[in-house]
Amino acid sequence: MSGLLALLDDVAGIAKVAAASVDDVAAAAGKAGAKTAGVIIDDAAVTPKYLQGFAPARELPIIWRITRGSLFNKLILLLPVAMLLANFAPWAITPLLMLGGSYLCFEGAEKVFHVLFPHASHAIDEDMSIKDPGHLEEQKIKGAIKTDFILSAEIMTIALAAIEAPNVWMQAATLAVVAIGVTLAVYGSVALIVKMDDVGLYLAQSAPTPVGRGLGRGLVKFMPVLMKILSVVGTAAMLWVGGSIIIHGLEVLGFGWLGHLIHDWAYAVGHAVPAAWKGFTEWTAKAAMDGVFGVALGLLLIPLATKVIGPVIAAVSRR
Repeated sequence: MSGLLALLDDVAGIAKVAAASVDDVAAAAGKAGAKTAGVIIDDAAVTPKYLQGFAPARELPIIWRITRGSLFNKLILLLPVAMLLANFAPWAITPLLMLGGSYLCFEGAEKVFHVLFPHASHAIDEDMSIKDPGHLEEQKIKGAIKTDFILSAEIMTIALAAIEAPNVWMQAATLAVVAIGVTLAVYGSVALIVKMDDVGLYLAQSAPTPVGRGLGRGLVKFMPVLMKILSVVGTAAMLWVGGSIIIHGLEVLGFGWLGHLIHDWAYAVGHAVPAAWKGFTEWTAKAAMDGVFGVALGLLLIPLATKVIGPVIAAVSRR
């Protein structure tokens, strides 16, 4: 009996340790996930464009397939690579972050450039043609998963850099929780966004009260506005996150003058307003300057990406 009680006591002790570990993982995942907010916003803003042109009945199945592809990207492809980097080549994390940040700056700056100087593209026109609907769906899903892979790599690397775990297993568990949580948050939001106009249409046609029908009509009219807002917010988040990653990476590599200059300017702006607004104003000023740097860097990268890197990748992939 005493042996049984001792065993139960040990089991209870193990359960307490496991519960504490779960709490630690959840806390660390929440902290690391918050660092990826900018990329998450961009991911949620980018994905709905892959659903344009499809019948409403195909929207949720397509989102589910993209979600599965995103989980595969994060858990099967990127998580093992992230753990190998963290434990055998931690020096490579900052350069990889900066590479991903440069890509975000390029993507954001390209969108800004296209708005300021609209230009047609034969490749884009070809990509957007309807062709066979089934073939188009497969193409769009593959394109969305490829884009997700790049953004997921950035999310996983940012989260990895923010995780403070006592051992490799806790680190891996935390990163896995971040991966699953971010994926569900992004594609759950996308599903809600793309089906909201259908909800509005249903209410406009079938709601039993004038108020309900008016709400439905309002939703239908508001959704195109929301999509435009998401596009602007996503681009701004892309440039802010990309710029801040590059600036922080330069500081880590010993080139901290730009980061210190932005910090000093943001500090001065924060102290020029009432104390109640100091923190918010200082953060906004720093984010804006990081974003301006992101635009400048992205504009410099556009000719490099389109004239050199893009053709090289295309030539290699064709072979």
